[in-house]
Amino acid sequence: MCDTLCVIGRDRTLFAKNSDRPRDEAQVVEAHPARAGGGTLSTTHLELLDTGAHALVGSRPAWMWGFEHGVNEHGVAIGNERIFTVDDPHAAPPALTGMDLVRLGLERGANADEALDVMTALLEHHGQGGPCSEGEDDPYWSSFLVADSTGAWVLETSGRAWAARAVDDGAAISNRVTLGTDWSRASEGIRRGDDLARWVDPDVPTEPSDIRLHATRGCIATGAAALGPRDLAATLRHHGTRPWGAPGGDPTDVEPPPLPGAPGWDSFTVCWHIRTVQSTTSSMVAELPSTPGAPLRAWFALGSPCSSVFVPAFPPDVPSALSSRSTWSRFARLRDRVEDDGDALRDIRAVLAPVEAALWDDADDVAGDASAQRDFSTVAWNAVDEALVRLGV
Repeated sequence: MCDTLCVIGRDRTLFAKNSDRPRDEAQVVEAHPARAGGGTLSTTHLELLDTGAHALVGSRPAWMWGFEHGVNEHGVAIGNERIFTVDDPHAAPPALTGMDLVRLGLERGANADEALDVMTALLEHHGQGGPCSEGEDDPYWSSFLVADSTGAWVLETSGRAWAARAVDDGAAISNRVTLGTDWSRASEGIRRGDDLARWVDPDVPTEPSDIRLHATRGCIATGAAALGPRDLAATLRHHGTRPWGAPGGDPTDVEPPPLPGAPGWDSFTVCWHIRTVQSTTSSMVAELPSTPGAPLRAWFALGSPCSSVFVPAFPPDVPSALSSRSTWSRFARLRDRVEDDGDALRDIRAVLAPVEAALWDDADDVAGDASAQRDFSTVAWNAVDEALVRLGV
């Protein structure tokens, strides 16, 4: 389960995603340099011809090749969602996963249109299939949000079939089919005017997704002119009634996560805390500028965003500590502390919020200085590490 959104303005696109995965599955954030083509490429379940790659930063489950979300050197950002359709993914042989397609789109697409073409061509040729959770027979289809500085695409799939809609203002996706008849490109076999509502699995309730879409679409409705990266970070921390915890905001202004126990519909929040199902395990906010010379920027959080820090980065540079499973585990322990006692969130934010706010401000100060950007990752992580030590993790 996940939530992804983007807002497209006159001079930039803002992109954000929460990755919801099995709660004990570590996620790592990695930077990869540009790569020349040649030889083969081992994805999660398949080997492909390696056509080369753009430099990129992405977050992936530690056991998996593919990315949950990421951004490349050209300012393309992609995230995916699990969706449920009438086609059974268990009937498909091991092939590409949605996460593989995210990474391949980033590796091979210099803009959103190119990334969409790459992903749909690979999907049609190789298909989707195979386990998407470690040690479990859990295959699924994916939808995607593919964005660059001037526009985006919503892409929804079922097996090898796909349809896509161009986005010129903003969009949010979650774990359900959303396109209906509102699509402009599709695979062979889908005819103009076809309603993708026929894909919806009637046995899977849409309420958990609809609740979260209400929150993320509410953010988009604010409009690009009034939104910044801090607002998207606050939305990713949404616990059911409002966004909160914008970097630089009041550290005592918190909204505890849903109470533990049997989940009701109101437990399915953007910042996901359902121990019997999944939890948010990694998050990203990205700013994709269209102004020449403006820096590409991103902010990465490991674990649940409510009890984590959105660490600023200038892709393709990112603090190397975020690529360690042990770093993810430190934030996971804070998440467990909050889920055991909702009141603990206030004490955690009292320590983390000032550090996060200072880092965001410092990143703003060096955004125009390429040499200072290169040193920023180390300085930023040292501040986060000291805060975690203060919290006993």
